[in-house]
Amino acid sequence: MFHVKLPGHDAIARQADEHLVTHRVRLPRKVVERPIRQVAKRLLLALGVLVATALIVYADHDGYNDNSDRAVDLLDAFYYATVTLSTTGYGDITPVSDTARFTNIFVVTPLRVLFLIILVGTTLEVLTERTREEWRLNRWRSTLRDHTVVVGFGTKGRSAIQTVCATGLKKEQVVVVDPSSKVIEAATAEGYVGVVGDATRSDVLKRAEVHRARQIIIATQRDDTAVLVTLTARQLNRGAKIVAAVREEENAPLLQQSGADAVITSASAAGRLLGLSVLSPAAAMVMEDLIQQGSGLDMVERPVVKAEVGKTPRETEDLVVSVVRGHRVLGYDDPGIGTLQLTDRLITIVRASPGTQVAPDVRRVPQD
Repeated sequence: MFHVKLPGHDAIARQADEHLVTHRVRLPRKVVERPIRQVAKRLLLALGVLVATALIVYADHDGYNDNSDRAVDLLDAFYYATVTLSTTGYGDITPVSDTARFTNIFVVTPLRVLFLIILVGTTLEVLTERTREEWRLNRWRSTLRDHTVVVGFGTKGRSAIQTVCATGLKKEQVVVVDPSSKVIEAATAEGYVGVVGDATRSDVLKRAEVHRARQIIIATQRDDTAVLVTLTARQLNRGAKIVAAVREEENAPLLQQSGADAVITSASAAGRLLGLSVLSPAAAMVMEDLIQQGSGLDMVERPVVKAEVGKTPRETEDLVVSVVRGHRVLGYDDPGIGTLQLTDRLITIVRASPGTQVAPDVRRVPQD
């Protein structure tokens, strides 16, 4: 039999495979074990039960009668164990002595039940796995609200998730979208829900429930992909906060026009930290500490409390670096601030603690 491969056959097959896994949603598992390994373990256990039963029968072979030659050897013992455990029961070999019948009642019968549990249990588990997974998936969809969608689980995406989770976000409220199955397996192993597929497709983002997400983090490897994902996500969710990362600074305006609330230029940001490290290593350490949530010093945004109304930023207990008033971000020493108002928001530097959290409705506003 010959297999004919037309030009482009591999590429078409790969596209078909990618299309098949596009809609895969993978929920995190506490114990990750391959199904083949589970089946192999149970088969070995069943084989052990069979061998143990055969040896028990052979040890008392004088108490059994074979209709063919009246004698029961080791092969007959294995044959008897096989037909007995499988409940076939041809009746050609039967226990005739009281000892053999007693052994069948209290030893062979429990082994038969154990043997059936092993084999039937494995079959039922394989058959019900899909049903159980669909039930978990439907339950997850019905309870998921105001979650965080992360597109891309590379270095940027992983660091973004760790930062957000350090402020109090639960892992159950994070959905990772990535085209690589291995990447999604790594994400689910860490406790996140994963969706395998191309995030530029609206059906993939719908599987991640983007239309009900509170915030979307886009950390793709390519800038053009980030633009397409931003356009698609903004079309599906008009109210979500979208933060995207780009490599080239010239592409940042495109992402902002596509609907991103905040755009981070990864190459420029890394370059600035490198330059700051040359000029002042200590200052660079402080900056790195500030952007690493959950340890050392954290920069948070919070509303003004009633006790702070009428005071200046310097008179508050926290170290205020900026005041958000309307659509303006004012420095702590800006004379236009005057005194704090109840509608203002403060950007402060605080000592990290388990209770420190970033307000979920923080929005990036442009500076004057």
